[in-house]
Amino acid sequence: MGDMITALPKGRLLGVVVDILKKAGFISRELDIEEMSRKLVFTDEKTGNTFLLAKPKDVPVYVEHGAADIGITGKDVILEHGKRLYELADLTVGWCKLVVAVPESKGIRELKDIPEHSRVATSFPNITKSFFQKAGIQVETIYLNGSVELAPLVDLADLIVDITSTGTTLKKNNLLVVADVVESTSRLIVNNVSYKTKYDEIVYLVREIEKVV
Repeated sequence: MGDMITALPKGRLLGVVVDILKKAGFISRELDIEEMSRKLVFTDEKTGNTFLLAKPKDVPVYVEHGAADIGITGKDVILEHGKRLYELADLTVGWCKLVVAVPESKGIRELKDIPEHSRVATSFPNITKSFFQKAGIQVETIYLNGSVELAPLVDLADLIVDITSTGTTLKKNNLLVVADVVESTSRLIVNNVSYKTKYDEIVYLVREIEKVV
């Protein structure tokens, strides 16, 4: 099972994901995570597989355009990307959820209390627009690349849609969750062409991952 190019997510999830791939026999056990994380591209000499380290949000781009055969990133990122990508396995790690949060001082406790034309700051504009459209609430979406919880503190936005796993950062900034948007875990995605040309290897890997998780 070699010659596969995989896009891996840089950051907090890399270690857990590599651990699963080692147990599935896709990465040799001797490979050191610290050493790997310093490189952008590396080949595992034992398995013949090549790995690209990308920001989680870029993983779907590498996979969609065929620079990688497969990739691993969060369900939230896949939904935001919006293009049709085959999702083959849920690695069940990296759980978090996307939530709507408002400053406690606003007195809003439910989604329906949000005033029309409120400004929403988020790193997930596509998911956010779609969520509020379905809820029938007109909002203005402001895209931020990070530190979204800062936006209400400086009056850039009235509320936010952001990722949380423990809720600590939201509480620290006096933000109250009024709705859940979507839950997310890490998923294995595949390039449409690679799925046909490397079908056997990919199906084998999916089976091995499912045994591990």
